[in-house]
Amino acid sequence: MDRRFVTVLGVSLAFALVVASVFYQMTARSSTANKPAAPTDEKDLVVATRPLGVGSVVKPADVKIVKVAGNSFPKGAFSKIEDVLERPLVSNILLEEPVLEGRLAAKGSGLGLAPSIPVGMRAVSVRVNDVASVTGFVLPGMRVDVLVTGRPPNEDGDITATVLQNMLILSAGTTLQPDARGQAIQASTVTLLATPSEAELLTLAGNDGRIQFVLRNSSDQSTEKTAGRALAEIYGAPRKKAEPPRPVQRAAAAPAPVPVAPPAPKPQAVAPPPPPVAPPDQIVVIRGNQRVVETLPSH
Repeated sequence: MDRRFVTVLGVSLAFALVVASVFYQMTARSSTANKPAAPTDEKDLVVATRPLGVGSVVKPADVKIVKVAGNSFPKGAFSKIEDVLERPLVSNILLEEPVLEGRLAAKGSGLGLAPSIPVGMRAVSVRVNDVASVTGFVLPGMRVDVLVTGRPPNEDGDITATVLQNMLILSAGTTLQPDARGQAIQASTVTLLATPSEAELLTLAGNDGRIQFVLRNSSDQSTEKTAGRALAEIYGAPRKKAEPPRPVQRAAAAPAPVPVAPPAPKPQAVAPPPPPVAPPDQIVVIRGNQRVVETLPSH
């Protein structure tokens, strides 16, 4: 037999054995990974037996226990039914969905809408009509802008202005979720989630003007600065600027008395000095080498 042929055959057999060994190891690992977890790794999981809405309280008939693999146990889930009983819901739970800690409020935190209000926020209700509530197309979870129409001070006509934007609707009427068919709700009151300052503004707008809601896309988080529109602008007339308030005229105060300086003292008369005394008359008498001065008597 040719020695070259034997060498080639031996190398081919060795290469085939290596490939078969590698393929066998890969197949063994794949079968081990797909092997179902042993029954000893299963855990109890609390799931909902029916759809649960926001504000409802979990009752024994609303939940049940199912078995799941240990590595499939959701984070924040419960293994005991008594841990979720009598706790209000802050988020909707679907049928057969696990009950998570983030969907529940603390036990005794209240019923209805109160548990779903974040800390620091307020729920304020506004009375609306069919037009203001966008002809009934309003559902909890939607976001709206709030327009107010009224007559400000120092204005000749009505003005419409956007006072609040991107406001979350918590409920429509007394309903916290859509009806069973998912249709819109005809509501006479709408409850919005607002900060304390926004709640004050919304309440004032509802009492002093007319409110109109404008639906917006829930994914649109932008805000637009608008100057409002006056009634005159609808008919093409320029908007009148508000006149500045006139200053209040007050009665002129009496002028303060001007202090009068006391009269200057009169200068006292100074007596003139006495006239100089005239020198007496004198006579000089020269006698020889003597000189004698004699004074004459005055008259």
